[in-house]
Parts: sequence; C-alpha cells; structure tokens
Amino acid sequence: MSFGHGGPSWGPGGNQTPDWAALAEASAAKSRRRKWLLIGGGALATAAVAAVVATAVVSAGGGDPQAGPSASALPGPEDLPPESAEPAPSFSSVAPAPPPDPMDFITDEKRDKLPITVDGFFPGKKLTSGDRVHLKGPTARSAQCASGAQGALGTVLTKNGCDQLIRATYSRDGVAVTVGIAVFGTEAEAKKAVEQSSGGVASLSGGGVPVFCRAGVVCRRTANSYGRYAYFSVGGFTNGTNVTKDDKAVFTSGDDLTNFTFHQIRHRGETQASAAATASAAPAA
Repeated sequence: MSFGHGGPSWGPGGNQTPDWAALAEASAAKSRRRKWLLIGGGALATAAVAAVVATAVVSAGGGDPQAGPSASALPGPEDLPPESAEPAPSFSSVAPAPPPDPMDFITDEKRDKLPITVDGFFPGKKLTSGDRVHLKGPTARSAQCASGAQGALGTVLTKNGCDQLIRATYSRDGVAVTVGIAVFGTEAEAKKAVEQSSGGVASLSGGGVPVFCRAGVVCRRTANSYGRYAYFSVGGFTNGTNVTKDDKAVFTSGDDLTNFTFHQIRHRGETQASAAATASAAPAA
C-alpha cells in the first residue's frame, strides 16, 4: 500500500511501519548533496571575486600583477625632484693683506701714536729677571735732553733732534743702574745719535739710592737704539767703587735693565700693530 509518489515507503511485514533505515539513508544523502553544493558555490564565489580583483589590478597597473609594478608606473628622470640649488662656496682670488709690521709703528713719529710716559716704559715698583729683583728708584722726564746727559752726549742728542729724555734708576745689592730713553722723530736720527755718542746718560739718584757714577768714578756705560728710540745706561756701585771687567754683578744688572728696555720699546710697536690689524679686520658698520 502506498500514499502516492514521493511518500514514505513501508517496510516488509505489511504492518505499515516506515522503513526508518531507508529514510535515514535518504536524508543523509540529501544532506551531503546540499553540503557539497554550498562548498562548491563558495569556492566559485571566491574565484569570481579574485578574478575581479586581478582584473582591476591589471587595469590599473597596465601589466601582469604577478610581474610586479609596471615599468610605465615607475618614476622616470623627468619625474624626480630637482637637485638642491644651494650655492657652491666661493673664495676670493685676492690674497689678504699681511699683518702690519710692529717696526712700522716705532720708526716714525707720524705712526707712533701711543702716549710717551715714564710708567709706560718703566711700570711698577720693581723689575724681576730670573731670581734677581731690581727695585725701581727715582725717575725723570725732560724735553731738554742734554739736561740728563754727561760729557758730549748732550750735544749729540740735541744735534740729532732728541725730543725728550726719560730716565729711571734701579738698584740691587749695592749696584745701581740708570737707563735713559731718548726719543727722536725717526729711526735714522736715533741710529745716528748712537753712532756719534760720547760720554753717557747722567746717573739719577734719590729715593734711597745714593749718588753713584759721578766725580770721575769708573762705571759701565752702554748705548743702543731700536726704532726711533735710542737707549743708554750707566751702572756702578753705590759705594763709589770703580767697576772692573770682573764685576759680574754690575754687568748682569745692566744687561737686565737694557734687555727690559728693548722689550718695552718692541712691545710698544706690537701693541699698535695688533690694534691696526684688529681695526682692519672689523666689518664695516
């Protein structure tokens, strides 16, 4: 007995009991077919989406997406940003002027503009040279150069145009030395005064320094020049003893003082040369 096409089938025995095993098998087969259809449909959908994406990539890049970016899509030389336009350093072909020579400032009064003072040449209260300390005593400055000279030196200074004479005395251990700086207008005048010199600068006493190198006492005298300055010295014992060639203390003190005087004159030129160089290097306002 049946209920028509598509109805349940009944098993043997005629008791009209459904064949549950057959029904379960049919249901399982139907379920398997639906599952595979769903999986297959998903794969087809995925493949379709991938095809659309690939097509879009190829259309945008103009080439095979597996081959990387299209050559036509890479930037060419004309597409690169321009190189920096920073200016290259430039150097002047004109060599800088050499620094001023200090001698240029102490050979002529037209360029030697620093004030001329006793303390400018003989500063402080003492002079130290090595382990020797010379105490500064009396000083003097006179526009009458002959008044600070002995013998024929006064006439020589005046004849060659000496403008002024500065003197300073230093003493140490019974030895005293007076140094005199005669100021001239030019280097030539100072050199000529030294070449013609006779006699010497007059010793200067006072301030605890007794009279020395007077009344025919034998003393050591020197004469030299640097630039427009001639400098002289006279040195001896403060007790009036004559100086001999073996009296090392007198020669050492005299050398200390004359070397110091030379360096003071040279320093005057260096100071003015340095100031001139600084002024020339300063930018214009």
